[in-house]
Amino acid sequence: MADLHFELVTPEKLVRSEDVYMVVVPGSEGEEGVLAGHAPYMTTLKDGNLAIYRTQGSQPQTLRVSGGFAEVGDNGLTVLAESAE
Repeated sequence: MADLHFELVTPEKLVRSEDVYMVVVPGSEGEEGVLAGHAPYMTTLKDGNLAIYRTQGSQPQTLRVSGGFAEVGDNGLTVLAESAE
């Protein structure tokens, strides 16, 4: 399976821009796993952890995000967060 292009952006800077296997997003309706080829959608974020899987079967790297939006489109997953740690 092709990699998912993932970008994490805050008002201050571009935090991440990389190709990964999967990202689990803390959406306002619950956690949502996004892989390459996911159907387009947009959701608001709740405060929580993004889980970033670089490869299939790997342990996730987590980043705490607060507020914002996540959008899946033709270019991959873009997370626009109010803050990220």
